[in-house]
Amino acid sequence: MSDAQRGFLAMLGACSIWGLSPIYYKALTHVPAGELLAHRSFWSLAVFAGVLAIQGRLGALKTAMGSRRAVVILIIAALMISINWGLFIVSVQIGRVTETSMGYYMFPLVAVAIGVMFLREKLTLWQWLAVALATIAVVQLAVGLGAPPWISLILAVTFALYGVIKKNLSTGPVVSVTAEVVLIAPFAIGWLAWIHAQGQGQFGQDATTTALLAFSGVMTAFPLILFSYAAQRVNMSTLGLMQYLNPTLQFFCAVVVFGEALSHQHLIAFVLIWTALAIYSISSFRQDKT
Repeated sequence: MSDAQRGFLAMLGACSIWGLSPIYYKALTHVPAGELLAHRSFWSLAVFAGVLAIQGRLGALKTAMGSRRAVVILIIAALMISINWGLFIVSVQIGRVTETSMGYYMFPLVAVAIGVMFLREKLTLWQWLAVALATIAVVQLAVGLGAPPWISLILAVTFALYGVIKKNLSTGPVVSVTAEVVLIAPFAIGWLAWIHAQGQGQFGQDATTTALLAFSGVMTAFPLILFSYAAQRVNMSTLGLMQYLNPTLQFFCAVVVFGEALSHQHLIAFVLIWTALAIYSISSFRQDKT
């Protein structure tokens, strides 16, 4: 098997885990979202630190946090990803996975818009059309439902900003995410200690819940490690297109597995966004070929 084929399989695995993760979080709806987020942060640190220790790269954390500027960037990145993780968990618990799916579909187009506004990136006419279609999708949802699709927008914006912020870091994804959870961990541990002191913590209450909470670290770390492996072995066009598997599987979980209702407004919005993504992907692919 070639390196490219291994990379493709690794990317397939990463996107499948991300896309099917609502099933995992649905099994933990009895755990308050804040507690679940704290466990995700704590156990992610344990797994990431373990991976770096095995690789003999724990020293890279010191380098990643070696300047005030780097620490500030990491703090902002940690804040963005914590908001993203937390809102995703809440959305699964309240039965709004359709909207999380839409948010991650919107993310590439929001990232493009941020690039234009703040990084002065240039778009082709077709790419502008894709952004316009996504904007129309959001507007018609806001009008049709009487309120903007806040869950989708916040997930898309926080993840896009997270990506922009990470561009300013020279360290690899595993090291930088480990540094982020190092910064988050004291708050997570403090929160868990407080709720357990109140006798309200779910960890240790039963074997299944305890095992699932501890597994949150693997659920977070393993797909990122697969993604990092894939990013080194497949081209950017393949990497970009395969990431749409994540929201597609989330959409499947929402409609087929969880039986969430799909309104006419949501259906129209999805069609507009799918069309926008198709236009944008084809345009980007042609640019890469020239």
